[in-house]
Amino acid sequence: MKTRFLFLILLIAKVITVNAQMDDKFYFPKKDIRPNEWKKTTELNFNVDKDTINTVFLQPEQKPKATIFLFHGAGGNISYYYPIAIRLVKADFQVVMVDFRGYGKSTGIPTHKSIAEDGKIIFDKYSKMKKIKKLPIIIYGLSIGTQIATHIAKENQNKINGLVLEGGMSSFGDIAAFYAPQYKDEIEKSFVNPYCSKQDIKTIIKIPKLIIHSAEDKEVPIEQSKIVFSNATEPKEFMEIKGEHMQGTKYNGKEIIAKINKMIKKNDR
Repeated sequence: MKTRFLFLILLIAKVITVNAQMDDKFYFPKKDIRPNEWKKTTELNFNVDKDTINTVFLQPEQKPKATIFLFHGAGGNISYYYPIAIRLVKADFQVVMVDFRGYGKSTGIPTHKSIAEDGKIIFDKYSKMKKIKKLPIIIYGLSIGTQIATHIAKENQNKINGLVLEGGMSSFGDIAAFYAPQYKDEIEKSFVNPYCSKQDIKTIIKIPKLIIHSAEDKEVPIEQSKIVFSNATEPKEFMEIKGEHMQGTKYNGKEIIAKINKMIKKNDR
């Protein structure tokens, strides 16, 4: 990821026009599919514009207590994040995962605009399903997925019970400036954030928010999550952990799951 962002830095440094967002340089999709050990899995495809969006629905062995919409990071595809999803499924959550355009079995090209459209459409379609609409809903974003998770939460506050953001950035522009501090002024003047968590979080009212970040994260600095937390309204909680980027459920799974359970009980729709 760091090498890719260094490549991004060089491109940003060459930007001479205003209103640049360089969105296609933030996504690193993979087409190889890793094995899924969870048997109770269903794949559903949806047509969006001229593309096909692949989704995976994992269900627990026991009756699910809630649905988690899990939005993955910039690299890989759904299958790279199965370990995280399966930890949640084993805790009796059913999990919806989305591969945005260009990722995994989905077609097309990922951009800020296209993944926002994909996320909204898939959330709307799944949230109306019989297996989901009567259960509590949690939106869980990982890394760059925190941007779309917060954006969807903002527009669906009457449908969700909680928002979890792990290893997130405060905005696309902020992470670019972190990797290119020498161009910070130029980025702030020319970079366009079509949406960003540090702004969207301000308008999410009464929904419990759990913001998770490792102090040892080498990919996204913990300060970016602290900005988002500072802008968030109550109820909110910041959980500082240890370990690598996006490994919260690996090292602190029981604690994270306990906090999600608390969200469901506190804000039962």
